[in-house]
Amino acid sequence: MKSIVAGQNDAGQRMDKFMGKFFPDMPKSFLYKSLRKNCVKVNGKRVAQDYMLCAGDVISFYIKDEFFQDAAPSPPPHTNAPLDIVYEDANILLVNKPAGLPVHAGGSNSDTLIARLHGYLTRKGEYQAEQEHTFAPALCNRIDRNTSGIVIAAKNAEALRIMNQKIKDREVKKRYLCVVHGVLPNRADELIGYLHKNERLNKVYVTDKPQDGARHIITRYRVLAHEGDASLLEVELVTGRSHQIRAHLASIGHPLVGDAKYGAPKAKKDERQQQYQALCSYQLTFAFTTDAGCLNNVNGKTFTLKNVDFAKRFNYEISN
Repeated sequence: MKSIVAGQNDAGQRMDKFMGKFFPDMPKSFLYKSLRKNCVKVNGKRVAQDYMLCAGDVISFYIKDEFFQDAAPSPPPHTNAPLDIVYEDANILLVNKPAGLPVHAGGSNSDTLIARLHGYLTRKGEYQAEQEHTFAPALCNRIDRNTSGIVIAAKNAEALRIMNQKIKDREVKKRYLCVVHGVLPNRADELIGYLHKNERLNKVYVTDKPQDGARHIITRYRVLAHEGDASLLEVELVTGRSHQIRAHLASIGHPLVGDAKYGAPKAKKDERQQQYQALCSYQLTFAFTTDAGCLNNVNGKTFTLKNVDFAKRFNYEISN
């Protein structure tokens, strides 16, 4: 028998969900059998699989020692690379991710936004991996590797649960800046289409009419400025699908500058090539319609990036 004490970041989880994280290699069938057979007790009493953990609960496991060998996985990787912090409080961080930096690990990438976040909070002493059973600071939203802009990070489990629900309920409003080729016919418009993703190519396709497997998308844009054969747009996603902005604008003949994947032409010899697609998640508004618990302090606030590199050529002043 071994016992652990539930921490603040374990509180609010169902017992079966907690065990699934704490024992990642335990077969689900054995996990639920252990609960049914009274092999798991909280504060000395048998509990059901849907018992909600509280901070300070003493959890006792009467199971084989072999399952503890891989329990509580090793601390996630972290780096000392700096974070560009837009906002920070006791529960969340808003971070300006540079274009070219992946949000999560993949392949040989060791420098990622999540690794920088873990390193930053570890150095501050706000995250101590060895004291956590199942939680690590996490990102609440993600943007493409080659897109820049604001990403929300949660420092604790409560903030993560609340923010994820608010995003799901569309109570977090995001706006993007982008530069597209050409001059659009309308100063503002709402584009409606249907998006289908090719998983093998990691590319999406937009059509005007419904197709099997395609998802309905709505993209709103407003033209902010023109310069030569390029336009600076502010874009709002009514629906948030993978590569939606890039593919939707390309489908009407105005691909993002620097976005060769979706049809942007290569730069002429006398022009400087845009290294990444000219797309930035530049503004975030928290518009909660219901109680947000520990996040109520940011309700109604808007955060805006004022210094977006690719927008400088238009001499457009970014305001809230």
